[in-house]
Amino acid sequence: MSSRRSRLDRLIARQLNISQDAVRPLLAQHRIKVDGDITTERDRIVDGFSLVTVDDLVVQARQAVYLMLHKPRGVLSATHDARHPVVTSLIEHPAVATLHIAGRLDLHASGLLLLTNDGRWSRRLSDPQHGVKKQYLVTLKNPLTADYIAAFAAGMHFPFEDILTRPVQLEILDSTLARVTLQEGRYHQIKRMFGRFRNPVLTIHRTAVGTLLLDDTLGPGSWRELSAVEANSAFAADVQT
Repeated sequence: MSSRRSRLDRLIARQLNISQDAVRPLLAQHRIKVDGDITTERDRIVDGFSLVTVDDLVVQARQAVYLMLHKPRGVLSATHDARHPVVTSLIEHPAVATLHIAGRLDLHASGLLLLTNDGRWSRRLSDPQHGVKKQYLVTLKNPLTADYIAAFAAGMHFPFEDILTRPVQLEILDSTLARVTLQEGRYHQIKRMFGRFRNPVLTIHRTAVGTLLLDDTLGPGSWRELSAVEANSAFAADVQT
């Protein structure tokens, strides 16, 4: 399911299999409503979640869905795969077949995973330009030092992509446990950054995306639906800790 925008007359023509010219009299006769309000604007822009009716016929009635899932290790962040169990197999929801993943986690990572049918929402979460922070707990094989903090904050050059990572906040919580906060998600970024210190990553667990915190009542493999208010709150400036 998409949140793609469309002209009202084109949407109705497509859904009812009539011409766009045939939509004009329906508008003039006040027979078309968008989200409960009569409209006469043929070029009105509606999105994939607008309620559109002609008389008593529902032309489009899509609902935006936002889910929070506690992804276990060993489950793939995908909707279909022939080799591994996928996260959508953990979800029993009427709209599960329409959902996509808003920011994947590696196969062996765990924690907060978001799924939606709202493409604009997921793109905004994932686009580094919006600066939505993602927070992780990372366990390492070897002890951490203050040198890590400075190196992560300065950013690191990845020669394969020829990019400099954005500054990354690293907090040392214990000798081999760190909290890492990113504003982007480069390929295996956390492992590669710790790899500069030749310090193998043992576990990665995502605890927050924006201000959405992994619900502590959700065990691995559990999920719940987010309200629209919760979904929109994800874009607040700072991750809560």
